[in-house]
Amino acid sequence: MASIKVPVAAADMSGEEEKFVVEAVRSTWVSSTGPFVDSFERTFADICGSDSCVSVCNGTVALHLALLALDVRPGDEVLVPSLTYIATANACRYVGAEPVFVDVDPKTWCIDPNKLESAITRRTRGIIAVHLYGHPADMDAITHLAGVHGLWVVEDAAEAHMAKYRGRPVGGLGTIGTFSFYGNKIFTSGEGGALTVSDRQAELRIRTLRGQGMDPLRRYYFPVTGYNFRLTNVQCAMLCAQLARRDAILAKRNSIFEAYRQSLRSIPGISFHEPADWAEPAPWLFCILIDDKYGMTRDELAARLAGLGIETRPFFLPLHSLPPFREQSRARGEVFPITDELASRGLNLPTYNQMSMDEVAFVVEAIRNASG
Repeated sequence: MASIKVPVAAADMSGEEEKFVVEAVRSTWVSSTGPFVDSFERTFADICGSDSCVSVCNGTVALHLALLALDVRPGDEVLVPSLTYIATANACRYVGAEPVFVDVDPKTWCIDPNKLESAITRRTRGIIAVHLYGHPADMDAITHLAGVHGLWVVEDAAEAHMAKYRGRPVGGLGTIGTFSFYGNKIFTSGEGGALTVSDRQAELRIRTLRGQGMDPLRRYYFPVTGYNFRLTNVQCAMLCAQLARRDAILAKRNSIFEAYRQSLRSIPGISFHEPADWAEPAPWLFCILIDDKYGMTRDELAARLAGLGIETRPFFLPLHSLPPFREQSRARGEVFPITDELASRGLNLPTYNQMSMDEVAFVVEAIRNASG
């Protein structure tokens, strides 16, 4: 395989990340308390339109804590889209619940509100609405159905930093929002995550569980069994530096998305996500679909691009097809035609803050030439 010339993602540390990290180190506040933790949590809560934000060590932990805070228990069921990263379903298993899969909408690629009701049983406790590849799920329809059936809604916004639904930021639209700051995300601390919440009791439970179960008002008194899921002041320093230039980061990534759109339109067999008119997606990874008119499969194209040093990623494998979940899915008789089709045809193209327009053109020309 050729050496990588254009990575699928790359962390951007070109702002004041180093300055803030050095400041945190010199202050000796390098663990899970410090001014950067407080600053990040306040700023991110404001961005998401929520009352509070709780930083945690990764996005999977954020989902786990959300389910713990909502008192999800063994035997409960949680409705989850089958087209998502496995962490969404894994978190259900962590608390003993069973993820019940739902197909996705062909336009949004997110969980289909029209298929939710038929999946609800007497054991259903809630819905995890994933804003897949940065595009918001149809939250009004989802939260309405949840309200009718007495269910909670968790927004898995791991890939959707600063996306908006009908003008409102994601993370503040459901019962709890969860985020990831892994190295390939728009904002990153290497590893990291957060929960956004506007219910004071839920926030208190999340903070207590995050910090080994210690009562926030009584040091070394532990009323519940908790976890060590905290994020450090050093990592929050990196996030603070990136949030300070968030508008510039989004503008650059949106310009990359637009360049891809304009250049790929003319290639037969290549299509891409057209956002819903009520959505402002987060420009995470630019996604394309490959159909028969292109002349080769998604995997053949990915291999051809890899030979030129262009790194890509296939879409997530359908969760209902994976070994930890497929037996239960088959027993429920689940069928997911949209998920299966998207998963077999979708490809993520390189998208990162410092990507040049020449690099975008290189990727596009490689796709254009491969079809011939």
